This record gives sequence, structure tokens and C-alpha cells, in this order.
Amino acid sequence: MANDRSPGSSQPPPSYIAQRADHHGHTKDTEIDSQKTADDEDTPLLARSYRSGHSSLSSTLDEEDDRPSPAPWSRGKGFEDLPWWKRPSVYWLLPPFLITTLAFGGVVVPKLQLIVSLICEEYLDDRSTSDPNFTYLPVTFGHENPQCQIKEVQVLVANFTLYIALIAGSLSAITSPKLGALSDRYGRTKLIALTTCGLLAGEIITILCATYPSMFSYKWLLLGYAIDGLCGSFIATMAITNAYASDVVEPSRRNVAFGYIHGCLFTGIAIGPVIAGYIVKVTGRVIIIFYVALVAHVLFIAFILLVVPESLSKERQIAARQKPEVVGKGEGFSWTWAASWTRFSHPNYHGSNDSEPSTWSNFFRRLAKGGGLFTPLTILWPSGPGSSRAVRRNLVFLAAVDTTMFGVAMGSMTIVIIYAGYVFHWDTFQSSIFMSIVNTSRVTCLIVVLPLITRLVRGPASKSRQRPSGSDQLDLAIIRVAIIFDVVGYIGYATSKSGSMLIASGAFAAVGGMGSPTLQSALTKHVPPERTGQLLGAVGLLHALSRVIAPVIFNRIYAVTVVRDFPQAVFVCLAGTFGVAFVLSWFIRPHVYFDEPEASATRPTTGAGGENSSPRVV
Repeated sequence: MANDRSPGSSQPPPSYIAQRADHHGHTKDTEIDSQKTADDEDTPLLARSYRSGHSSLSSTLDEEDDRPSPAPWSRGKGFEDLPWWKRPSVYWLLPPFLITTLAFGGVVVPKLQLIVSLICEEYLDDRSTSDPNFTYLPVTFGHENPQCQIKEVQVLVANFTLYIALIAGSLSAITSPKLGALSDRYGRTKLIALTTCGLLAGEIITILCATYPSMFSYKWLLLGYAIDGLCGSFIATMAITNAYASDVVEPSRRNVAFGYIHGCLFTGIAIGPVIAGYIVKVTGRVIIIFYVALVAHVLFIAFILLVVPESLSKERQIAARQKPEVVGKGEGFSWTWAASWTRFSHPNYHGSNDSEPSTWSNFFRRLAKGGGLFTPLTILWPSGPGSSRAVRRNLVFLAAVDTTMFGVAMGSMTIVIIYAGYVFHWDTFQSSIFMSIVNTSRVTCLIVVLPLITRLVRGPASKSRQRPSGSDQLDLAIIRVAIIFDVVGYIGYATSKSGSMLIASGAFAAVGGMGSPTLQSALTKHVPPERTGQLLGAVGLLHALSRVIAPVIFNRIYAVTVVRDFPQAVFVCLAGTFGVAFVLSWFIRPHVYFDEPEASATRPTTGAGGENSSPRVV
């Protein structure tokens, strides 16, 4: 049930009535003792209420509470007796994550140069084979190769990079949700290490192609990207890392923790190429960058597996593994959209005997066969006791806004550089300065401005009191303000008359980077803790799809409009897309959350015939 309370409520009653579904799909009321619920709750999904000294909402929230307060959220539960080096914390992840993002950012340009060199060399070799009179200068990786600046090679490179995006994006869209759900059941650190193995395999194949081009064609690189996609790519790594942060950071501070993680990512993208450039300058060999990245990924995996404490206790992992069994029998919380659809579309359905499969199960199988790729998105449409239309609406709109912002960021990444080179005749140095300024502004907002705002509004973490509230007013305010900065920034791109104005617009739009971690933090406040990985995995699916679709759409818009002397049209479209996201953000309601009756123990009930029926929540 959603938390829709009226102000002025008196002392909360000693118990409350929760709806749950029986094995026939009907709902019935179950009285749950409030004290028992509070005592049994292990990891409640709570959000910090505002203190009177920091927000005027404090008294309102207290007055609106018409039921007993659940137990406070505790990140240390199950780890209290362990020494500090065995207690999970988001700060364990940040240093190694920064190192691997530096490696990730450092190899982007060298890998693209390698692809161009290998494709060019093979094209020229094939042409000389078919035409004995054709001669060409040798292609040297890491040096300027003017013989490769021909349209035939550029077309081959463009097609190959498209194949890379399709393969890596499609496979990561399939695997990211599954890896996120597995992290709920078997721990975060193992799955974070697994997702990084894809980058590790990709670097090994890249080194082989660069070292032995006669033995390993550039097409072998597709295998590396396929393995990376199967391991979830960086999208799954980000999702599970955020899930780790959700386990150890209280809900009211998750936007800050997520901001730190995003800050590490953009720091790696901004500084990684600079460090790589200095390494190449000192060593005189470009291939050394891939060896450095390989070592960085190996150290990251080793540190995650051997040093970083697991954020999920064994009890929570086992509880998450048992959760689908309870749901599958019709009790507790159902995350299956098909079950919800059957219940609403067949209100008179009373089920059949236990030996026959239920109607909703058959419907789900049909849905999975026809659209298995999108099955993980059912977590955005929960049903059962504790859920409500308000919760479902919030989840859908939050995910839609988050996907829109991520898709625009991915779709505009290369267009801005291409546009600046075409209109203002920027070279590589000027483009690098632009990227450095934009990413520096983004990182500053993520690691300085966002934590400062959160501290000023919500107060110190040690003095604030946790209460269930879902997304609060601060979350929604940050999301909407971030979108406004993005809209103004992209309008600035379209109207800039000089390179300095374009840089200023990019720095202004970078402030909108605070929206993404806040959106993902808000999403985690709507689901039980044991479903955080599954939820963020589903978000990873949406990100992977937008990673493929958005660049295709916006690149096509730019290609069509640039020949008509209106290249700014793509920025108008991007600003309009942000405008749609801004409108959607106003449909998100604050203080709506999933209120799941605690199922700390289950027992079978005995029917008239003495057979065990579906479990009860006790």
C-alpha cells in the first residue's frame, strides 16, 4: 500500500491491516502486530525524514504518521562484531573504481586509432592485391597515416564501430538485468568482479590484434566486445556498484554515494586520456596503454574479491534466494507484471486445482517467449500487498526520466565534438580542452555541490532520523533543476556563435549530471532491499538499449539536417527531449514507497484435506 496519510493523525494504532494474496489470486486482510513487525524487520526500506532544523517538512511528516514506525535502517546489521576492515562501506569501492575508470577512459582513443590502422592496412593490402599497380605507404599504429584519410576507410570504420555498439549493447541489455538479480542472491563483489572480466578479456584480444595483426584480424575485436557485452559491460558494473552503495548507505544519503561513483566515472573519462598521453610520450609506444589497462583491471578484480567486504550478509543472500519461491506460490509480493495483468483482466478468475498451472503462469510464459528481453522490466510494475498504483507510477516515470537523460547523454557525446569541428573548426587540442572543462564541471557538481546541498537540507547523517518516505521533495527538486540546466545548456549549444559560448553551454549543461545519481537513488527507495540489484539491473537494460538506439537516432538527425545548413537542429531536438523528461518528472509523487508486510517467517497452512497449501505471512 502506498503511504498516503492525512495530517493530524493521532497516536498510531497498535496494529495495522495489510492485504495479501491467497493461492487463488484473491486478496485478504492480515492483521500484523506493529511491535512484531518492527522487531522482525531486518533491512527495511526507509528514507530519512527532515529534521526540524533543516526543513519545514519535519513536523508534517511526524503528524502524517498514522501507523507505527518500522525499525531504523541499519547498514551495520550483521557486521557489528567485525573489525573495521571487514565492514562494508562505499569508500572501499571508490579508489579501485577510480583506477579502473582511468584505464577505461585511457584506452578509448588508442583503441579507436588501432581500429582505424588495422582496417586501413587491410583495405590497402586488399586493394594492392587486386591492383598490382597500386602502391601505398606502410600503416604505422600510433602515427599519423594520411593514406588512411580516405572515404572508403572512413565508411569501413563507421560500419565497424556500429557493429561494436550493436553487439556490446545488445548483449549487455540481455545480461545486465540477470547479473543485477544474481547480485541480490549471491553477493555484490563476485558479480562486480565478473562484469570486469569482460573488460579484461577485451584488453587481451586488443593486445593480440595490435601485436600480431597478421594472425589476428581486426574482426577479432568483435569477440572482445561480445565477451564484454556478455559480462554486462560497464553498464552492469555501474548498476551493481550502485547496488553495493544502496546496501551500505542510508536512503537519504544514496544520492551522494551514487554521485561519488558517477564522479569517479567522469573523472576517469576526463583524466584517463591525459595520463595515457603522457605514458605514450614517455615510452614512445602506444600499445603500452593496453598493458597498463590490463594490469589495472587485474588489480581491480583482485582487490574486489580479496579486500572489499561483501555488503550482503549470508542471511540476506539466502533470504533473496528463497524469495521467488514464496512469490511463486502466490504469497507475499509478486513482481510479475503478468500476474498483475491476469488479476486485473480476469477479476472473476478463481484458479484451478493445484495440479494445473495457473492462468497467470501460462500468460507469463507466453510473454517471456515473445519478449524475453523485456521480462526484467516487470520489476517496474510490481503487484501484490504493499504495492499501489502510486508506487508503479513512480517507478515507471523515474525509470523513463532516467533513461531519457542517459540516452541524450550517449546520443550527444560525439555530435557535440563533430559539430564544433564543423562550425568552429576545432582541432583535437581544442576538443580535448572542451571535454576537460565539461567533465571537470560535472565531477565538481557530483562530489562537491551535491553532497553540500544534501548536507544543508537533510543535516548530518548521524543526527537524522530514518522514516519510510520514498522519494522526497529534495530528490524531486534536484531532478527537475538538473533537467532545467540540461535544457538551457543544449539550447546554448544551438545558439552559440563562438567556441567560448559553446564551452560555457557545456559547463552549464554539466550541472545536470546531478540528476542521474539522484534518479537512481530515488528508484532504490521504492523497492525492498533484496530487490535493489534486480531493479538496477533492469535500469541497466534500459541504459543498454538507449546506448544503442539514441546515437543512431540523433546521428541520423544530424546527418539529415547538416546538409540543409541547419546542423543546430539536433540540439533543438535534444533540448525538446529533455523537455519531455521535465514534464514526466511532475507525475512523480513524493513520499510514496513500497510497504511490504514483513515475512520474517513462513509456515504452511493445512487445508481441509490435510495438504499443505500456500505459505502465510506470520
